[in-house]
Amino acid sequence: MARIPLPNRGQPLDVAYMYQIADTLNTLSTQVSPSLNKYMTIDTISSGKQDVKSSEMRMVGGYVEVANNSTVSAGNELPFSLSYSGFKYAPIVTATPINIDGTSAGSDISVVLKNVTVSKVDGVVKFKTSGNVSIGINIIALGIPN
Repeated sequence: MARIPLPNRGQPLDVAYMYQIADTLNTLSTQVSPSLNKYMTIDTISSGKQDVKSSEMRMVGGYVEVANNSTVSAGNELPFSLSYSGFKYAPIVTATPINIDGTSAGSDISVVLKNVTVSKVDGVVKFKTSGNVSIGINIIALGIPN
């Protein structure tokens, strides 16, 4: 961003200096526009909807390996968890399974989040089909920073 040089004491202000001030203020006003699309609304369990600037939102992404070339039976559940920090309230968390080896048992699963706190998410992967699997979980936590 442009910086305006400070005038010396007693220096007369001329048109070029006034133009530079006005131009810099106009540039600044376009960069800090109060547009509504620069805000995020996060609905928290404990404090309801919170509006924050997008730049002040906290987002954490993580990966957890749940099974690596493991044999599972229909009805089995394998737990997973991810620790994080920096949230004021429990964040909104999304967990997406990845069928690493592409097996049919790895395609017939469900992911359930059991507990979401300001510092950790716990969940389980439920298998509906028996077989050999390699499963990972991508986790995205979105919330209000501490």
